[in-house]
Amino acid sequence: MRSGDRVIGRSGDRLRWAVCFALVLLASATAGWGQSPNGIPRSLARERAARIVELRSEIQFDLVPRAPSTAGHEELIFKLKTAGPLLLDFREGTVSKVRVNGKEAQAKIENGHIVLPAELLKIRPNAGEKKKPNEPLTDNLGRPFKPDAIIGGFNKDELPEEGAGPDDNLVEIDFTAPIGPAGKAITRFEDKDDGREYLYTLFVPMDAEMAFPCFDQPDIKSKFQLILTAPEDWVAISTTDPQQIFSTEGGKRKTYFTPTPPISTYVLAFAAGPFFKINGREDNEPTIFVRQSKFKRAQEEAQEVQQITGQGTKYLEQYFDKRFPFEKYDLVLIPGFPYGGMEHAGATFLREESVLFRTAPTENDRLNRDILLLHELTHQWFGDLVTMRWFDDLWLKEGFAQYMAYHALADLKPQANVWKRFYQSIKPAAYGIDSTPGTTPIYQDIANLKDAKSAYGAIVYSKAPGVLRQLALVLGEDKFRDGLRLYLKDHTFGNAEWSDLVKAFEKVSGQSLTNWADAYIRRRGMPQVDVDWSCDAQNRINRFTLKQKDVLGEGGVWPIATDVLLSYGKGVPVRVRAELDSARTSVKQAVGKPCPAFVFANDQDHAYGRFLLDQRSRKAVLQQLGGINDVFERTLLWGSLWDSVREAELNPRDYVELALRLLPAEEDEALAQSLIARTATALHRYVAPQARTQLAATAETLAYNQMLHSQDQDMRIIWFRGLRAVAETSQGRGHLKELLNGKLAVPGVELRQLDRWNMVTSLVALKDADADALLAAEQKRDPSGDGLKYAYVAQAARPAGSSKKKYFDDYVHGASLPEDWVEQSLGAFNYWNQSDLTLPYLRPALNALGQVKRERKIFFVLGWLNAFIGGQQSAEAQTQVHDFLRTASLDKDLKLKTLEVEDELDRTVKIRAKYAPRPPAAKSAAGKKQATAKKKAS
Repeated sequence: MRSGDRVIGRSGDRLRWAVCFALVLLASATAGWGQSPNGIPRSLARERAARIVELRSEIQFDLVPRAPSTAGHEELIFKLKTAGPLLLDFREGTVSKVRVNGKEAQAKIENGHIVLPAELLKIRPNAGEKKKPNEPLTDNLGRPFKPDAIIGGFNKDELPEEGAGPDDNLVEIDFTAPIGPAGKAITRFEDKDDGREYLYTLFVPMDAEMAFPCFDQPDIKSKFQLILTAPEDWVAISTTDPQQIFSTEGGKRKTYFTPTPPISTYVLAFAAGPFFKINGREDNEPTIFVRQSKFKRAQEEAQEVQQITGQGTKYLEQYFDKRFPFEKYDLVLIPGFPYGGMEHAGATFLREESVLFRTAPTENDRLNRDILLLHELTHQWFGDLVTMRWFDDLWLKEGFAQYMAYHALADLKPQANVWKRFYQSIKPAAYGIDSTPGTTPIYQDIANLKDAKSAYGAIVYSKAPGVLRQLALVLGEDKFRDGLRLYLKDHTFGNAEWSDLVKAFEKVSGQSLTNWADAYIRRRGMPQVDVDWSCDAQNRINRFTLKQKDVLGEGGVWPIATDVLLSYGKGVPVRVRAELDSARTSVKQAVGKPCPAFVFANDQDHAYGRFLLDQRSRKAVLQQLGGINDVFERTLLWGSLWDSVREAELNPRDYVELALRLLPAEEDEALAQSLIARTATALHRYVAPQARTQLAATAETLAYNQMLHSQDQDMRIIWFRGLRAVAETSQGRGHLKELLNGKLAVPGVELRQLDRWNMVTSLVALKDADADALLAAEQKRDPSGDGLKYAYVAQAARPAGSSKKKYFDDYVHGASLPEDWVEQSLGAFNYWNQSDLTLPYLRPALNALGQVKRERKIFFVLGWLNAFIGGQQSAEAQTQVHDFLRTASLDKDLKLKTLEVEDELDRTVKIRAKYAPRPPAAKSAAGKKQATAKKKAS
């Protein structure tokens, strides 16, 4: 039955009272967050976590090819400490039978919950009390250590007990759960290349309840046993290895998986389909599962993927002083997966495209893949072994996984200059959001798990690891490591809060971290650190002051430890350690030193905040940047100059001209890639149109020449991508067409499938005369399943009102359209040169935010906003967004995310007004064009 149907199937005052009491509890728990009681409010979660102990779950699914749903049976065994009805979470499915301790209960779903009546439940008040083991040596579950029985950190000979004891509650449920191509916890992918079907689950943050009835909250961990019935030619994969496999009637196979140690619902998973398997060569290397049509391609990449994962496992086991927590580790490649990866316990699911490159890869791309693999691997300890109690502490898993991925890679590949990469990959996103009114603290107050999606974003993925790097400097590397070891030891297979981690750091270091935690974990925003310095007649520093201010103007100061660089051009630089815990401080160590050419207040990027160059230093850096040999220092200074552009302190044209002048000599791949991307952004968003045309022609010529003549192959690939990014003139488009028809080639580089489609998309968006013919030719050349998706993406860039209308209708009404098709086409729909054409869809896109949040996966809302608001540069669009924010009824999460993304539009308008003012005639022409486009759209 659907949620909200009020049917009482049994009579009796006690049962009616129990049901009513449960609904009253639920209603009161959700009061204050909205009209609908759906979801899992914190009060309900706390109440259940305090009552339920020793939970075991046996779940069976019968998977039928291409069926819209799956039949399931479940048995829950648990002890209950206090009396009262109990709510099980289940939504979007149906229930046909519920039995509680052998007695029938109502098979009814009310507001996303199944009510277990109080009078059918057993109570054991002292359940869950821990006893100290007699033996000093225990396994990861706290049980006597038996070396010959240990597999992956838990004792395989002591699996969860079978059956319910006299004090246990046994709940049996028959149910069905939906399966769909998008928007469901069990997702179907149909391979267009060979027609084969694959199923996979994705439960994070609280979608397990879409697949089976459960207590869908991270702090009620269960020992799960999963049983899957599927076609005989399918392979079933889950958190643990298969324990038994039986063939059944009708060409089916039933797989019983080994029971898991205690884990949260969101890290349980399964995948099923005709997967092929690639075994690791070493004991600690993972098994890779891949769809059959990509098996050959996966074999080419498997060795590198398995090797870095195996090396990472050894490193993390040593660093954490805790062996890998689960009995095995699989990597399952999922096409179109909504995220780069998801760290299911013992079986990480990875977006296939993130592992099997669709474009010609560079070393930078491979290192990014390494980070992804190490990030998900770290989660096996931070997230799966020790889990945050509630999703407001999401950073406890995501922030640490990101930080430790770089930490591990720095050890495994010391030649890769990993901490420079950390700055480039992590800090800009963090600083970008933390300087907007849409930012949040790292610790977020999530009142209901239905709002847990709001916690995901740059704050936990970028700011949290950024401030952890600052903390490692404050504590010292050894104390930082020891604090993590203590935290994992104290909370093995349990749950923890941010305060538990801080206490562990305080215990091992002897330092109080109250001020640090309040500033960086509980407060939103960040400091801007400015330098005020001067030199005397003897050319010595006579004054050197650091000043900090809140970039949001909300007050407060941050404890900051940083290294200040004093640069002397070609001379030996001087570095001075400075600590700042007030609005301003004098750096006495700098006074008396020779007058530098420039200073930079965050050398080596240990501190977290915005560090702009003072006017004197910025002038010197603009003149001397090409002569700075240290690549990390060069990268940091380029980043500070870009911040100056975004703060409207540096003309974006000056930045572009400097980049175009210095880029030919830049040998660092990652820095060159960053500079090319920022140059393209400045050209398409910030500089005046007339200046852009001139600069774009220069950029095209530079990219073309470097693509053909760079000595390094990776740099040739980088410049090929740069050519596609900046091409807009007939000359630039001509180069792209020559690459497509084979008249031109990148020396030593074979362009891959997505390289070609990206060029086609650009030509379609730029309305090249040959675009339609090239699109048709590429569709004929690449009829694969991926080719169908990329053709859909390319056509979203078509600069025609009828096309935009069709695609927008697809976005808001095409429930069967795979989410990755929508996600990947949003940028093409909002191509940089089509803002007038897409402006009429800005307000409808904003109006659809509630629907998008309900129906799509975690990161989709930000992608939607970044595409539609990010596709605009005008004051007219800015007014629309401001009006929407002022008048729309938005929940807190959506308002903050809109404010976050809208900040870039505000900056664009401000920069253009200062450095690229539009003449009245141009404004008038643009206005007429927008009016015409709006009329066509309607």
